[in-house]
Amino acid sequence: MDQLRQFLYISNMPSAARISSYNLFGETAELADVLHVETIRARSELHDWQLKPHRHDRLHQLLVLMRGGGSAEIDANTHPLSPPCLVNVPRGAVHGFRFASGTSGWVLTLTSDLLDQGLSAQEGVQAPLDLPAVLPLPDGMEALARQLIAEYQRRDFGRAQMLRGLALAATALAARAIATAQPTTGTPQTSPLFGRFEALVEESFRQRLPLADYARQLAVSPTHLNRIAHQATGQPASALIRARTLREARRLLIYTSLSAAQIAYELGFSDPAHFSRFFARGTGMPPRKFRQQLARGG
Repeated sequence: MDQLRQFLYISNMPSAARISSYNLFGETAELADVLHVETIRARSELHDWQLKPHRHDRLHQLLVLMRGGGSAEIDANTHPLSPPCLVNVPRGAVHGFRFASGTSGWVLTLTSDLLDQGLSAQEGVQAPLDLPAVLPLPDGMEALARQLIAEYQRRDFGRAQMLRGLALAATALAARAIATAQPTTGTPQTSPLFGRFEALVEESFRQRLPLADYARQLAVSPTHLNRIAHQATGQPASALIRARTLREARRLLIYTSLSAAQIAYELGFSDPAHFSRFFARGTGMPPRKFRQQLARGG
């Protein structure tokens, strides 16, 4: 197995105490390539067509399935796969797959740098891409995927620019399909400031920082930060911070054997009882009951 594939697809050996997290290129300072494209067979046949739950902290994946089928588990939600279809796996989302033997299609893997540099916050494309989704294959996606893998396998002049352009076209098609499938009353208003806030939350949510600290780092008032967040999502900034912490708590309870107290400390809570109350307010049940319900299949 080549080194690139080993980094990305060593997904059958998860630690029971941590969510397995893998990189394809390492950190973004030194990319092995602009992006990565390969067939579904190449990544899944090695593991009997089953990939256990894992995540990529700085990688976004689009799967284009043409034939076969199976199921995808993304953040504990199971989605049937009925080709031709598109699977959107945001960076950080815990995901695993059970493919029918012989399933065909492609996996497109993009780095955070490529997305952050290529997608403007004002254009609203990033928000749909942050939503896990399994959708009917959008018109034009198969042709784009075929062009991407053909360009990826060549070493012609301008290859990097061609790959970036094709990849961004693919993300735009995916975002359009996801946005169309979401019930909405209009396009949310986004701003560069909100994009910087989202990045800060992703970087710092385990530190349990108050909203005022986020505002200070962004050189705005908490009131203005709340206004920007509400324009983008309909929620105040503090609710988005809580939601990110709650999402990570759910992932750790579902995919690891860490105790509720260990998860509390992992997420920056100094008191496990405080974490239990926080989780119960967000989900309607304390962590222990949440796990018991999972064990019963509820």
